[in-house]
Order: sequence, then structure tokens, then C-alpha cells
Amino acid sequence: MSPTIASRLAGLNPRQQEAVRYIDGPCLVLAGAGSGKTSVITTKIAYLVQECGMSARRIAAVTFTNKAAREMKERVGSMLKGKEGHGLTVSTFHTLGLNIIRSELKVLGYRPGFSLFDPEDAKALLRDLMNKDAQVDADQINAVQHQISQWKNDLVLPGQALSHAADDDEQYAARVYEAYVRHLKAYNAVDFDDLILLPVVLLRDDSEALARWRRKIHYMLVDEYQDTNISQYLLVRLLMGERSTFTVVGDDDQSIYAWRGARPENLVTLGEDFPRLKVIKLEQNYRSTGTILRTANALISHNPHVYDKTLWSEMGEGAAIRVVVNRHEEAEAERVASEILTRRIKERAEWRDFAVLYRGNFQARLLELKLQHYQIPYKLSGGTSFFSRNEIKDAMAYLRLLINPADDNAFLRIVNVPRREIGPGTLEKLANYANDPATGRGISLFAACHELGLEQQLSVKAVERLGRFTHFIDGVRRRMDEGDAIEAIRGMLHEMDYEAWLYQNASAPTIAERRMANVWVLVDQLEKSMNRDPEDTASTETETDDVESAISRLVLRDILEQQAEEDDSDRVQLLTMHASKGLEFPHVYLMGLEEELLPHRNAIEAGTVEEERRLAYVGITRARRTLTLTLARQRKTYGELMDCTPSRFLDELPERDLEWEGRADREDPEKKQARGQDAIAGLRSLLG
Repeated sequence: MSPTIASRLAGLNPRQQEAVRYIDGPCLVLAGAGSGKTSVITTKIAYLVQECGMSARRIAAVTFTNKAAREMKERVGSMLKGKEGHGLTVSTFHTLGLNIIRSELKVLGYRPGFSLFDPEDAKALLRDLMNKDAQVDADQINAVQHQISQWKNDLVLPGQALSHAADDDEQYAARVYEAYVRHLKAYNAVDFDDLILLPVVLLRDDSEALARWRRKIHYMLVDEYQDTNISQYLLVRLLMGERSTFTVVGDDDQSIYAWRGARPENLVTLGEDFPRLKVIKLEQNYRSTGTILRTANALISHNPHVYDKTLWSEMGEGAAIRVVVNRHEEAEAERVASEILTRRIKERAEWRDFAVLYRGNFQARLLELKLQHYQIPYKLSGGTSFFSRNEIKDAMAYLRLLINPADDNAFLRIVNVPRREIGPGTLEKLANYANDPATGRGISLFAACHELGLEQQLSVKAVERLGRFTHFIDGVRRRMDEGDAIEAIRGMLHEMDYEAWLYQNASAPTIAERRMANVWVLVDQLEKSMNRDPEDTASTETETDDVESAISRLVLRDILEQQAEEDDSDRVQLLTMHASKGLEFPHVYLMGLEEELLPHRNAIEAGTVEEERRLAYVGITRARRTLTLTLARQRKTYGELMDCTPSRFLDELPERDLEWEGRADREDPEKKQARGQDAIAGLRSLLG
């Protein structure tokens, strides 16, 4: 064994070593929270290459987020030097699917340069299709989009959806689904769900394609396996087939994405489909104290399990779990904020050591006000990225089309923004004309609008409307070439009266005003990006060349912002329990331990409390040293103070590990007095 691999294995515990070394068949690694699963996956990749002689290009490791894929890639990169790691696939499921589609374009019936519709692009298409029948609201569009996504994840194709429809709403969604897929194909586009659906259908139905990909991938490693949906599991099963050389790593206790199609029961299916499956449990936790883990184990034991596991730690017992009962939600927020302030001073902690987790984003509003009052810096996770705002995506699409008229995705986004009465039927015919398989021609949608032959395919009115749009864009491009490019872009926004469009579609004038301000910020950023170094006399770029490269830099910044690392500045972290998965903090506050909040009312009504329990378990296991659970006796609902019932989950925690505050029947009088003295001492230190 090479010294490198030997030393890496020596750093793992016996169960982790077993998971790395087992390569003779299908393997399920049940990895509890904080049990070092990423170390197992990355070391196993190095083991396969350096010890088993497998070519890195024959290995694929997949996970769910770009951040997790990057972390995995970096760790593997430090182990495999030079050519050793050449050709290794470490990506998200969707990136793997995208690579398969790119390699199989001809077989799938797509042309090079196909577009990828993000959820907002898809929603815009659905809105156009659904508004053909009657005026629809955002909720109806969201419901149809969710249903179509669910069908795609479950491998229900458009022709099958009607037979799966359970009621009138689903029958309507099935008809929209058929039109939606037809339009996507005409636009040479796919949506996010297609990145898994299309490869699965291809590999399932085309034996030659399946053989090609099985020759390419000899070993698969899947992270966060409990989050896979039906189509993702089938992708793994199809690629691995009879060879069964794979390792999946997951934890059914951390499956919290059923609403996104995740199926923790895939763990059961795996054992049924692969009877030789070897199960290895990682139960040693390297994150939390014994008390925190005992509490988490007690809570999750109330859920049914196919595979039982019990987390344990060598990090000592640690402090008791505090349960703080407050008069109302404002007192709860005040308590959390003031306590973080005093604890930071008293314990010489950093702001970033504290995290506040909650079930819904609305719970952060009061807390933000309290933190601001105490001048406590904080970071609110889950906010909307600047580049993901609709008005910025519209403006970026205009900019992209100005520098690249062949950008069909940009064309489709803005051809009817503001409204130009160019419907989906017109666009479908335009797309079919631009890419006529009978003639083998393939031109951009923008170029097709300039052709005389279009008059044979579309009505006079439709041709006129498309002509007005392309004439408008051509005019802006000409003004950019002839003079001040930024002024031409500002003029474009004024000429098409984009601001009026925002006011027309916003729920309030202040929202439209803020959105237009965002667009001007983007234009200002573009202008700053164009300002080259004045001493750079060697540059021969024209004004237009310069604006094109500046827009390209903005597009790249958009991509990089979406993939940006977590902000590591010294601030208190505020985030939902869903968003906290995969993270850890020395001190955690879990807010709102009340019935109808955690567990959520919708889950109680739908009978899915088990998933809410897993969510609470995820929240608890984020804490490394201390954990505080808070709740309110009263909370405002629609402006009215309502009495709250403590969460059932509190009754499922081991009483001996809890220290209650604000509840006379469970509170220790001596500890209460000591806390009062501590609070006074904390105030003195603040004033001092």
C-alpha cells in the first residue's frame, strides 16, 4: 500500500476504513450527522485510483449542490497529483445529466447550442401558454409548474400524464404539460428537470447509449443519497447495472426534502434491487457533545427506521440543553438577541460562532430588528441574489442579445417583455421555421425574423410584431456601434418604457421603483466595468468591443455569484433549518418550538410529522457546544395574539438533559437565581 493512502486510512476510524476498502459490490454507508462522510468519499476515490489501479476517468462522484461538489473536488485534488486525477467526474446530478445530454444531442433530437431554461424562464413560458385559455394568477402557474416537475421526477411523460391525473386541476396541468414540452423542443431548450429525465429515458430505452455510458463509468459514488428522487435513483441503477460497483452515502434521519421529490425510501429500494448490498454504519460523531447527541437520538427514535443507528461522541458530555419559555414572540426575539450580545463578551466568542435557526423565514423579522437595536452584525441566509431578480434577468437578457443575436434563450425571455403581443404559438412556428429538419437548416430565432420566407409561415400581424422587435434591437446595436454604448443602453430602457412595465406588473409602486433602481445599478456596474485602466494604451478595443467584453464579464460574475462560497465574515448567522443542513456552529438557538410551527401546521394536517421530526433533528445536530430551544406562550397571527402549545417534540427529549427557564413547574430555583446574578454581571461588563 502506498504511504499516502496508508497515512490517510490511519486517520480514519475502523468503520470509515471499512467503507473505503470495500469495493467488491454495492455499498451503502449510513452516515450520521457529523460522522465524516466527505472524508470517506474522497479517500475512497484516491484508494480506487492509487491502490486499485482504476483510471480516474472511469469514476463519477455525484452530489446535490455546487458547493458540496467543489469541496469534494478540492479534497480529491489534494490527494491525486498530476495526471492521476485526469478525467475524474465530480459534479452535481444535474451537471452529470447535462454532460450526458451534450454527448447524446443527435440521439436525443437536439441541436448544438441548446438552451437551458431556469425555473423563471420556464414559468414565463407556462404563463404565456396558460393565459391563452384564460387569465391565470401566480398561484395557478406555480401549482402547474410544481405538478409538471413532479411528473418529470417520477418519469411520467406528457403522453402518460392524463392517465395519472387525479382531478380536473391535474387534467388541466397534463394538457399544459404537453404544450410546454412541445414548445421547449421547438425552442431547442430543456428545463432543469429534463437534465435528469432525458438521460434516464435515453439509457432506459436505448441499449447502445446505455452500453456507451456503462463503458465510460465503472464506479459511482453518490453523496446525500437520501435526497434522491425516483429519476435520480434510476440514473444510478441504469449506469451501474449488473456490475453493481458503487457506494452511496446517506442518512435517512436527515431526509428533509420530500416536498422537492426526495424519497428516503430509496434506501429500502436499494436493498431490494441489490441483494448483495453491504451496509456500513458511521455512528461516531466528530461535531457535538454527548448531551446534544443523546437529545438528537432520543428525538429521532420516535421515527420508524429500516436501519437503526445511534450517534456517539468522544467530545465529553457538555452543557445541558436549555429550553427557554417566553411570554410572546417579541420577548423570544429580545431574549435571543440580548443573550448573544452578553455571551459574546462573557465567553470571548466571535459573532460567527452563533447561529439562530427557525422553521419559516417570517420568524427572522422581529429578530432582525432586535439585532439591529443591539448593533449586532448578522447574515440572513436565503435572500435573493441580485442576479436572480426578474428585472435583472430581463436586463441581462437584453444585454446578451445585443452582443450575441444568436442567443435564443435571451431572445425568448425578452421578445414579449414588455408585452408585444407575440404569443407562444407564434414563437413555436418561428422556432420550427428557424430549425426546419426537412431542409436541415438551423439559424437563430433573431436571424429568422429577418427572412422573407417567414411570411409564408406566420400571419402578417405576427411578422410585423417580430419585425418591430428586431428593428428595435438592430437600432440599439447600431447606436452602440456609432457612439456611446452605455447611453444607447440607457436609451433602450427608456424607449421601451420598461419602468411602466414594472409598475404595471408590481403589487405596489414602491416595489416597481425598487426594481427599476436595481436595473440602473446594473447599468452603472456595466459602465464601471467598461472603464479600462487609462494607462492601458496598448488596448485596441473599440467602444462596442469594450461593452461586449464588459457584458461578458457581468454574465460571468452572475455565474460566479451563484456559485460563490459562503460569506465567512464575522456575523451572527440567521437561517432556516432546511438551509442549515450540512453546516455546524459552536452555539445554536432553535426558535419556535411550538405546535403548528415545528411541527408545521401543514405537516400535521397532511400526516407528515415524521419529516418535521427529521427537520428538528437536523437543527439539533448543527450545534457543536451549546443548544438553546426557545418558544413563546403567545404569537401574533394575522394581527391577533394567539395562545401557543409547546411542540410535541419537547416531550420526546430526555428530561435529564433539559434545563428549563420561564416554566415554574420545571425550573430549578437555584439555577434561576444564578442566572439572574449572571445577567447582572453581564450588564456590568457591558457598561464597563
